[in-house]
Amino acid sequence: MTHDDGGHHGAHDDHGDHGDDGHRYGHDADSDDHHHHDVDSVAAAVVTVSSSRSTDEDPAGDYVAAAFEEAGHEVAVRELILDDYDSVQGTVDRLARRKDTDVVVTTGGTGVTPDDVTPEAVRGLLAKPLPGFGELFRRLSYEEVGTRTVGSRATAGVVSATPVFCLPGSENAVRLGVDEIILPEVGHLAGLAGRGLEEAEEEGMTEDDEEDEAADDESTSERA
Repeated sequence: MTHDDGGHHGAHDDHGDHGDDGHRYGHDADSDDHHHHDVDSVAAAVVTVSSSRSTDEDPAGDYVAAAFEEAGHEVAVRELILDDYDSVQGTVDRLARRKDTDVVVTTGGTGVTPDDVTPEAVRGLLAKPLPGFGELFRRLSYEEVGTRTVGSRATAGVVSATPVFCLPGSENAVRLGVDEIILPEVGHLAGLAGRGLEEAEEEGMTEDDEEDEAADDESTSERA
């Protein structure tokens, strides 16, 4: 993955320094080679999904932005959009495709009211769902809100080689999701999700070139 300013995609491990003996997390470095693609710093797009909040009163979005910056990351863009299916889907799709965005975090629209459509809107974009995010979020949330956590549909996945996390709109829920799950893993997930694109760019290929090549391979296979 690359940024327009070229400053955010070094092949580093964001979970800790390497020891002199080449071990990380108690494992041999060779057996843990997939961490080679972890990135120290990511650029985040923060999206608030709400028809009642304003940019001046957005505690959930404010917390996401502040937490990322405090952790040494960058907030590339912040947007506030209506809780409308097309608006959510179009915005997430657009932001995930930006070259200066490594991760998208949305807040709001994950409940069970009729206008809570964030999971449905994002689900159609996911190349790779990450069901473990929602499972872990609800497990941790249970410790705070008990069985009410069944009403949360927090979800995540990869869109256009960009991890996307959809959190509830409450500040407490956002704190939980960001602090306990997203920040500890975002460098690892962003590095892995963009690995194919990074290698293709090094070889002078674009994402469209890869798709064309895959289509040509499929066509050749069918003819054979």
